[in-house]
Amino acid sequence: MVKGVTRRVIVVKTPDPRYFEEAIFIVKEDASIGGTDVDKVLQEAQAVAHSYVRSNVYRRGFLAKIPPLGYLAAGALLSAGAFGLTQWLF
Repeated sequence: MVKGVTRRVIVVKTPDPRYFEEAIFIVKEDASIGGTDVDKVLQEAQAVAHSYVRSNVYRRGFLAKIPPLGYLAAGALLSAGAFGLTQWLF
C-alpha cells in the first residue's frame, strides 16, 4: 500500500460497451493552476478516448475486413500456384 500519494482522475464511461467499460485518465497536478474548467478537461478526456477507440479498434478498408485465416489461405494458394507454375515451365 502506498501512503501519502493522491491523484486526481477522470473516469470516462464508454458509449459502446463491446470493447471497454471505462477509461481512466490521471490528471496532471499543474492542470488546475491555470484555472482550467472541469468541463473542458472532461471533454478533452472524452475526445482522447474516442480518438483512441476509433483509430485502434474499428478497422477500416477492404483489406482490414478480411479475417486472418483468409490471409493464410491466400498465401497458401499463391505459394501452390507459384510452385505449380515453376513445375509446369521447367
